[in-house]
Amino acid sequence: MENQNFVQYPDIMSGKKILYVHGFGSSGASGTAKNLRNLLPNTEVIAPDLPLSPLKAMELLHNVCANDKPDLIIGTSMGGFYAEQLYGFYRIVVNPAFQIGDTIKKLHGMGKQKWLNPRQDGETEFWVTQPIIDEFKEVMKNSFSAVDANEHRNLVYGLFGDHDPVVHTHDIFASKYMNAIYFDGEHRLNEHVLHNSVLPVIRWIDDRQNGTQRPIVYMDLDNTLVDYDKGVRKFDEKTLQEYEGRPWDIPGYFAVLDPMPGAAKAFRALSLKYDTYILSSAPYSNPSSWGDKLIWVQKWLGVSAYRRLIISHHKNLNYGDYLIDDRDVNGAKEFMGAFLQFGKPPYKTWEDVLEFFSHIGI
Repeated sequence: MENQNFVQYPDIMSGKKILYVHGFGSSGASGTAKNLRNLLPNTEVIAPDLPLSPLKAMELLHNVCANDKPDLIIGTSMGGFYAEQLYGFYRIVVNPAFQIGDTIKKLHGMGKQKWLNPRQDGETEFWVTQPIIDEFKEVMKNSFSAVDANEHRNLVYGLFGDHDPVVHTHDIFASKYMNAIYFDGEHRLNEHVLHNSVLPVIRWIDDRQNGTQRPIVYMDLDNTLVDYDKGVRKFDEKTLQEYEGRPWDIPGYFAVLDPMPGAAKAFRALSLKYDTYILSSAPYSNPSSWGDKLIWVQKWLGVSAYRRLIISHHKNLNYGDYLIDDRDVNGAKEFMGAFLQFGKPPYKTWEDVLEFFSHIGI
């Protein structure tokens, strides 16, 4: 895994404040707070140590919000449970533990525990008692208590690890908020997840607050982001004989293809600088292909591609600045912006494409 600590984005959330709300048994000195400061050097990251008492923790967080007026709140696990209740602010909740009382009893148990990170008061241990569990249940009553249309659609994003062994609250969140997004990961918010799954959402929120309109870049799927030609290797001889000469009609074909070398990494990199979309055509003869392309995008491109898949046979009707496509059909040749034909010089590989964009800037 590449070390994301060496990558910084001084333009994202520049001059703004982020309130980070840590998880159970942690502190404001957590690795996530440090990684946020590394990634966003021009952003003030406020990360207080939360009291063990849920009622006192919520009181502290409301005071911080009133005094510091953060531009964005990010909460993980227990912190996501708390952050959801800080209504009126932009929030990103990562694997929020909405059933925190039961989760603590199941995973940690009652009695003496150790703080996972240094705390400002110097304490190294704490006790989980039934009154603390009862307080959690009391605070849980306020979850989703002030969800209006703006909260539902615009202010809150929920990110959920698709291999999280600790909490499973995606459906609870999705019943109240629109933006419930799975990411490739587990429960812990490590630097890889922070960079590839949380940072894109931070950028969307920052752009919305600033009224920023970035140049629009469209990317094709088949033989551009997707290694389409090698897909036949995924199926047995009987299936290939049944669909001889038309493998694109095989049900599920487009969901199991592999990405082109460097494609996923390039998409994520461009998505942090440009307004990126996937613009692809799908065969009318294979109804499953439309949904299969969505499955592929979710699997390989993740959070960066959330709600950014467009299926069209008339690509020239899409407003934008750049189109990266291996063919000039389906309206690509008539596209209003610059057409970069992937697979041919000077755009033979994704490294070539990234080099082009690195030279032009924004």
